[in-house]
Order: sequence, then C-alpha cells, then structure tokens
Amino acid sequence: MHLLIVTGMSGSGKSCVMDVMEDIGYYCIDNLPPELLPKFVEICRYSDSGISKLAVAIDIRSGDMFAEIYKTWQLLKQDKDVDVKVLYTEANDEVLIKRYKETRRKHPLDEKFNGNLHDAIKYEWNQLSQLREIADYYIETSELSASQLKEQIKATFLDKSSDSLMIKIMSFGYKYGVSTESDLVFDVRCLPNPFYIPELKTHTGCEECVRNYVMSFEQSQQLFAKLVDLIDFLIPLYISEGKSQLVISFGCTGGKHRSITFAELMADHLIEKQYKVQKFHRDITKDRIVL
Repeated sequence: MHLLIVTGMSGSGKSCVMDVMEDIGYYCIDNLPPELLPKFVEICRYSDSGISKLAVAIDIRSGDMFAEIYKTWQLLKQDKDVDVKVLYTEANDEVLIKRYKETRRKHPLDEKFNGNLHDAIKYEWNQLSQLREIADYYIETSELSASQLKEQIKATFLDKSSDSLMIKIMSFGYKYGVSTESDLVFDVRCLPNPFYIPELKTHTGCEECVRNYVMSFEQSQQLFAKLVDLIDFLIPLYISEGKSQLVISFGCTGGKHRSITFAELMADHLIEKQYKVQKFHRDITKDRIVL
C-alpha cells in the first residue's frame, strides 16, 4: 500500500496538492487526526475497499493531537507492507501573510495568537520542524502558481503528466439536445448522412460499413485531419493548466452514424497516443427516426 502524508505550513498549497492527488487516483482524506491514521490504513489493507493509494493531509489544524504525528510516522514506517512517504510544503512568511490577506481566511492558530499572523506562523514553523527534517518530498511554493505546483506534483507521482487527464469522447444527436457537459463540441452534420442509404440506415458508426461510407468522402477526411491537428495541439495545453477531465463531443442529427464515426476514430487516435480515454455514445439506442 502507498501512503502519502501531506503536511506543511498553512497557506503553502496543501489543498492544491490534495486536489492533484485525488485526480491521479489516490484516496484522499483531509485533516485526519494522527492517532487514527494507523487504524484507517489497517482498514484499507484488510477490507474489500480496494484502496491501495492513500493521501492524508495532517497539519496544525489537528490542535494538540498534531503532536502525535511523528510517533504515528515511526509506527507506520515499521510496517514493511506500507510504503510511507511524507510531502512537506512551505512558503516564506511574507507570501503566507499575503495569501491569508487576499483570501480573507483565518489562520488555524488565529485565536491562539489573537490574530497575530507573524506569531502564528512562527509557532507553526517550530511545530512542523521535525516533519520538515524527515520529509521525502519538499516543495517551496513561494514563487509557484497553482498550476506550476500541480505540474510539480504530477511530475513527481506520475510516469507521464498526460496520465492526470481523463479524456471522454462522446457522440450525440442534436435532435435530442446538445451535450451540456462538453468542453469541445464539433458539429459533423455538414457531412453526407448514411441514414439516407437504405442498407446503412439501421447500422451505427460503431460498424465498419457506416464508418467506411462516412470516411469515403474527401471532406470527411479533411475535416477529421484538421480536428486531429487541433485536438493534438489543445490537449497538452489543458494538461499544463491542470485540467483533470476533458470532454470532446461530436454531434450529428440523430447521434447514430456520423458523430459515432468521428468519436470512434478520434478515441482510437488518442488511445494510440497513450492518453486515458473513455468512449460514450449518448444517443445510440434512442429512436432512429429523423424528423
């Protein structure tokens, strides 16, 4: 089992780290009391939960219970079946103060130090110094944007940064309404419609006969080539901005022939490029009568 303990200074980007860890497949828990961590790890290992990668944020919000984190870490390190790592984030005092003022959020130690951020940060730094020394990963976030921090996390925990993006390729029929979940929508009603070919009418773009017909036209081939160029250009930009899901949709009149053909071909292209891809044909089983 892989266990990542995420800790560090309040305001240094731990929430951003946890968002990324969840996106890349870790089961994430925020602000778990340290004493409960070994028990939860045990539950994950010996139950049917299916959890093999766990990220837990533990920090000064735990109050007096936070003092147990070092002992908890030592206990978990003795278990040879659990790969325990600590990720520590930090930023300089000026940046932390600026972030709290911009977001207007209260520091976890605000009441303890009567709103004095300088004293709260100094105290927290001293409380965390022991964890800072044992951290397997240390990230100083003072000069990092949220997207830059996300890229660092992905580069650390993923074999490929593209693994962080799930691409959903969808087909739909305009007669049933435009897909509202899509990031990119392409209308392929401009292409010849197999519906009007009697021997193809009852088939779908999942079948070779329909796909061959649709792609037999020069305009279909040119359109697909242009869309491939566009999507190949866009996907790395979405990845660099930290997007975790991209929905690309193709629409035709009934969602049975042209849209499915393009969705299938684009999905196959992206799978060949080793992206994580899901296919979904929204209207493939609906009424096939075109009004």
